[in-house]
Amino acid sequence: MTERELSCEEVLEQLFTYLDGEIDAAGSADIDRHLERCRDCYTRAEFEKKLRLKTEQAGGFAPAPERLRARIRGLLDRY
Repeated sequence: MTERELSCEEVLEQLFTYLDGEIDAAGSADIDRHLERCRDCYTRAEFEKKLRLKTEQAGGFAPAPERLRARIRGLLDRY
């Protein structure tokens, strides 16, 4: 297996695939190596990880207020 030196642009293009775990082992290792040496890309990856975590934690839902539900029902009834 050959190691590739990725540019920041290549890492950012593949970042979401990498974070989703949908990249092959060689590609993942290439990105890992890049993130170890590039502070900017590492910071971006960590930001995206934290954002995903916060989004997951906030993923629960609260019922819509009755006023909003009534408005939506009214709009639907018109169509």
